[in-house]
Amino acid sequence: MSKYQRLAQQVSQQIEQQVWQPGQRLPSLRRMAADSGLSLMTVMNAYQLLEQQGRIEAVPRSGYRVKDLPASRPALSSAATHVRDQVSINNFAYQVLQASNQPGLLPLGSAFPDPNLFPLRALARGLGRASAALAEHPIDHLPPGSLALRQAIARHYSRNDMTISPDDILITAGAMEGLNLALEAVTQPGDWVVIEAPAFYGALQAIERLGLRAIAVATDPKQGMQPEALADVLKRYPVKACWLMSRYQNPLGFCLSQQRQQALYELFCAHDVWVIEDDVYGELAPPGARAPQPMKAIDQQQRILHCGSFSKSLAPGFRLGWVCAGEQLQRLAQRQFIATLSSSAPEQQAVAAYLDSRPYQTHLRQLRSTLHQRKQGLLHWLHQCMPANVHINDSQGGYFIWLALPDGGDAIELYHQALQLGISLAPGALFSADPMLQRGVRLNASYPLSDKLRNALQQLARLMA
Repeated sequence: MSKYQRLAQQVSQQIEQQVWQPGQRLPSLRRMAADSGLSLMTVMNAYQLLEQQGRIEAVPRSGYRVKDLPASRPALSSAATHVRDQVSINNFAYQVLQASNQPGLLPLGSAFPDPNLFPLRALARGLGRASAALAEHPIDHLPPGSLALRQAIARHYSRNDMTISPDDILITAGAMEGLNLALEAVTQPGDWVVIEAPAFYGALQAIERLGLRAIAVATDPKQGMQPEALADVLKRYPVKACWLMSRYQNPLGFCLSQQRQQALYELFCAHDVWVIEDDVYGELAPPGARAPQPMKAIDQQQRILHCGSFSKSLAPGFRLGWVCAGEQLQRLAQRQFIATLSSSAPEQQAVAAYLDSRPYQTHLRQLRSTLHQRKQGLLHWLHQCMPANVHINDSQGGYFIWLALPDGGDAIELYHQALQLGISLAPGALFSADPMLQRGVRLNASYPLSDKLRNALQQLARLMA
């Protein structure tokens, strides 16, 4: 256990023993550093960990204070990894993403693929034509969005043997708006939401913003959420929704098998749980392989709000996504109208035109092939240079690789040291409050394996060792 984890555990025990009372201010970072003999950075990491665990909260210009103790709740088997009455991830996520965005860093912590992989010039030409047409022809801009784009998305669904009406699709300003709208439409503050363990940090951010409570359910790195663990949770908690990724999950990279999708879906239906299906990586199957269908394909009871995006497969800077919302479409459209009005009309038209062109399918084939080659190259290099006790989770498709540090490994300290070497990482604390999962690190494998990247990975391996 690292120094900051020991300090966090010590303060947590003091809170449980009422040394520190709910609402009471903790010593400042400098005071705690002086009292404990630890560095200011160690104390800051400990306080951030306690904040993520829901034990303390940051108060603007006043430091940190103890949060109210959670109300008693039913016992839960160890199959569910974490129950959190309150989620606090936004501050930490913002700090990590801001730090990782510094010019010159190797972007191994980025969530976006290499921008050089996309047809940005062709999209820019389409955007120019769409912008010029604004003066002559009205363009759909109010929810649910461009009919031409909704029709193009519906035709794309049909290639996966799915029949989706354009009238069931809402165009959004990126997947995150769609996912947030979907979660807000089916929950109320204080409701329980099931997430994966580890989960995409955007899910944690949305849960925090909406005042929801999270249950992170045990998730196999190869097969996904465990039906037995989910069944145990649904027996004990009045869960309203589940946010999951069925294809090429972030950060682990797995796909749910058809059998596992069916088992989970039957549990959701039996317990009247809404499913927010985050499918932004669904297009990124390995070359020559047919991507598994999303869970939405088996949705006979209209329980699934299926959310997609073009940011990982076509246009990373356009911020265009969608929700296949079905009967919930009007609720989502009204919320979108109040919050953001709509997404960019010219961008909708430009992407609609590109989707209907033959080059889109060619682009997807090239993108899948390049991502697969780069990921396999990075995996091969990692197996050569990483310490033997670092577990490398190999998954097909997508572009993420998950590394698990051994007992005592400190992913946050590794993240800070890697930044000093010009390398950005995504530490496990972004994706889970479980100390075991916090030993993980997510790497972006979409960039070419240059000499600079090889040298950086060797430096990273030395830090891990």
